[in-house]
Amino acid sequence: MRTHAKIDSPKDGFAAAKNLLVAFAAIFICASSFATTKGLSQIVTPELEEEGDLSLSLQIQDKRIANPYELQAEIGLTKWAEVAVFRGFDPDDWIFATEFGLLTKEPYLLSVGFVNWSPHLNVDPQPYIEAGYCTEHHKVFAGAIHAGYKNEAILGYAYDFNKQWRVQVDFQSGRENSSTIGFTWNITPDFQVNPALYFANYHPDRLMGYIVFTYTFHLWSKKFETGAPAPK
Repeated sequence: MRTHAKIDSPKDGFAAAKNLLVAFAAIFICASSFATTKGLSQIVTPELEEEGDLSLSLQIQDKRIANPYELQAEIGLTKWAEVAVFRGFDPDDWIFATEFGLLTKEPYLLSVGFVNWSPHLNVDPQPYIEAGYCTEHHKVFAGAIHAGYKNEAILGYAYDFNKQWRVQVDFQSGRENSSTIGFTWNITPDFQVNPALYFANYHPDRLMGYIVFTYTFHLWSKKFETGAPAPK
């Protein structure tokens, strides 16, 4: 899951980025276990977080996209449910999201949930439904989300070269949203980076930058509970 961003008016630059990076880097100290590339740049996807996995992310993006500095915690509660919390700094904000898998066995996926619920800023949750068709290399996603007073389409495609490298594109309709192109690199099995470029729907020749760093902790897992060896 990754919540989509809304484009806001431009503000000042990235003065606090270094401090946030230093603070966030302190969590990248656990041993590697197992992971694959996951998530697209803008849209929600029906690929759930593994049960017992906790992913912590630092997201830095152009202020015309959304809150420029965000921390995220996302945890797989069961094989069919996950929750996520975003912490924004400019403006000060807390954002909540959840996802429930109705079909969770690949290649066919189907999920429902909500994103972008901000009680602090009085923003209502945005419910969505999304389907996916995922093979070893090709991932195709399509769905719809109710944002404010209107329904919007969400589309995405990713190609996984292997467990380290993915290229991806996605789109969400609506004037305040974008089309994106980017890639995901698993630097280690548990630490990944996802940079992307956003092309605003209202001004397609306007480019905006985005990057997210993610580290995944394996808090519990049936693979380890049953005594099975961890994948390398």
